Amino acid sequence: MNQSNSSASSIMLPLIIIEAIIFIGSVYVAVAVRFMGATHEEIASSVGLIFPEALVFACVMMPSMAAMGLYQSRSREEPIGMFARVLAAFVLGSILSIILFYVFPQLYLGRGVFALTLLFSLLAIGTVRPLFFQFVNERSPGIRVLILGAGEKASNIPTRMRRRADRRGIQIVGFLPATKEEIRIDESLLLSPSKSLLELVKEHDIDEIVVAQDERRANMDMQQLLECKLAGINIIDLPTLFERQTGQINLNLLAPSWLIFSRRFRLDPVSQMLKRTFDLIVSLIICILTSPIMLITALAIWIESSFKGPIFFRQKRVGENGKLFDVLKFRSMKTDAESDGKARWAEENDDRITRVGSFIRKVRIDELPQCWNVIKGEMSFVGPRPERPEFVKELEKSIPYYDVRHVVKPGLTGWAQLCYPYGANENDAKEKLKFDLYYVKHQSLRFDIIILLRTVEVVLFGKGAR
Repeated sequence: MNQSNSSASSIMLPLIIIEAIIFIGSVYVAVAVRFMGATHEEIASSVGLIFPEALVFACVMMPSMAAMGLYQSRSREEPIGMFARVLAAFVLGSILSIILFYVFPQLYLGRGVFALTLLFSLLAIGTVRPLFFQFVNERSPGIRVLILGAGEKASNIPTRMRRRADRRGIQIVGFLPATKEEIRIDESLLLSPSKSLLELVKEHDIDEIVVAQDERRANMDMQQLLECKLAGINIIDLPTLFERQTGQINLNLLAPSWLIFSRRFRLDPVSQMLKRTFDLIVSLIICILTSPIMLITALAIWIESSFKGPIFFRQKRVGENGKLFDVLKFRSMKTDAESDGKARWAEENDDRITRVGSFIRKVRIDELPQCWNVIKGEMSFVGPRPERPEFVKELEKSIPYYDVRHVVKPGLTGWAQLCYPYGANENDAKEKLKFDLYYVKHQSLRFDIIILLRTVEVVLFGKGAR
């Protein structure tokens, strides 16, 4: 049985289907309540064809829910936080629906029907979601996993996967210690090695084996693993387990072989063309939609600097394959921020940041001019954050594989920006690299669209800004 990343994401598929049905059904219920007692002809003359309008409403609301991070398989949100995201998704969906009604009047539901639709769908989703996750946590333990090893490497699993979200979709049955291996796992979690590996797999109904032995060459019995493989058992190594369950690469377990034997680190020509087209379309749309905001921002920066300071800020950054380019941003710091010529990380409550700069950083308005870098081809819309060459030079010396993030174009937003707060030191750079490497390995247009949707969540909730 072949298990992959889809095992975790498939958990959310039933919820996506249920909520799509709720959004469509809520329109029908709202129409029935609003026009109670009316004839079919009267309803048709007032509302028109219900199904196309209901389908459009669902097609607006589902991406709005996704943009709020409500379909993440690794979500760790508390119930109150989740409900806040649902409310934010409904606000976003309502705004988008109103815009859509204005552009396409034939889709307009009517104020009464639209208000009732929002109310009924909110009540239904607010009820279904807690019940769904309760059911998933109690009734769906996931694929059954056997850990081959009980030493130092295997001990990373209980310590680094403490959160329920990291273990979602799997059930660790036990650890099988190798010969001459110092046991670092609690005895209650150990399995007896008295039987062959295949017999243990069948006895415990194992779906997947994770190889986590300290000395793989000395301890691994390839014949037994081959028997399990031929019996349909999926076999992966420890870095792959962490990568799949946590959405990041564990640098402490990374070896050059992981880079050599990974499926891909560069897109094929067709995928590159699609990504470039995606970058251009999204950047042009954002430039058009945010042009009033950018004009107001430029005016605010100009006024705050007494009509003297520059509005834009250019700085050298490291791009694809280590090539330098000038990143363009709205100026958010004082003009003498680095008058001593020394590069400094941005800090929390940084006294170099202006009042206007503090606001535009929190809502990411300062990043909007980078759309020009994307249009020029120096950046992609989604990718690792571009860093200054002064920092990159030092980070490449101290952090293994840091240069791997430069095999793709840097991005205006990215997986690391979504999953980790703003990096302000070497340790933060190391943590963000785990997510950058995950993106480099799994880059695709689908992944870019997911990141783009979740960027809306970051902007609204202010995560990662400094």
